[in-house]
Amino acid sequence: MSKKAKPTRADDAYQTLKHEIRMNIMPPGYQAPEPELALRLGVSRTTVREALIRLDSEGLVELIPRRGARVLPISADDMREIYEILTSIEPDAAARVAAKQPSAQELAPMEMAVADMELALKREDLDAWADADDCFHLALHDMHGNRRIRDIFTALNDQVHRARMVTLRLREAPVKSNEEHRKILQSFRDGDVESAKRRFLEHRQRAAKELIGILVKSGIGQL
Repeated sequence: MSKKAKPTRADDAYQTLKHEIRMNIMPPGYQAPEPELALRLGVSRTTVREALIRLDSEGLVELIPRRGARVLPISADDMREIYEILTSIEPDAAARVAAKQPSAQELAPMEMAVADMELALKREDLDAWADADDCFHLALHDMHGNRRIRDIFTALNDQVHRARMVTLRLREAPVKSNEEHRKILQSFRDGDVESAKRRFLEHRQRAAKELIGILVKSGIGQL
């Protein structure tokens, strides 16, 4: 069995920049030259460029010759396309997970994610809620077990997370989302394939309509 490769400086730079983009510390439209980023991160320009190339391939930044990189805008049209993909792959993944009739131990990461979402709302900590929401969906893909689908989800979710962090405080508290996650979890406990698929589809469709609606109404989706 091969050992996991040790993270390189480029990996570290990539993870740092990706986190800042996801959390809108580097907001849409933010632009910085490679030397500035290299100095801030304490790495070489070559290292920064390697990280930026990866972020460019994931649709998070745009490389600008001799001017570094620009964080791509959040587009309502992009979100429509992304949610179209998510509503295609995730309900089927949910159905397959339910068909496995997962044990309580296997469902523990989802149980914890739902509990964390509920606790985050009680504390009015929307950032923690968004992190717990990500954990729920990642746990689904871990249980599904298709590595390629998980990779697709992860890449798309980075863009969704950015949009969510921008819009999260422009909408009502996500109580409905918590209720939907709790019902999906019950479908998994019951091993109810049709219910799991239907509930996940409805969850993603509602979330898409809400998020895209806010982007369009607020004008953020045209930044």
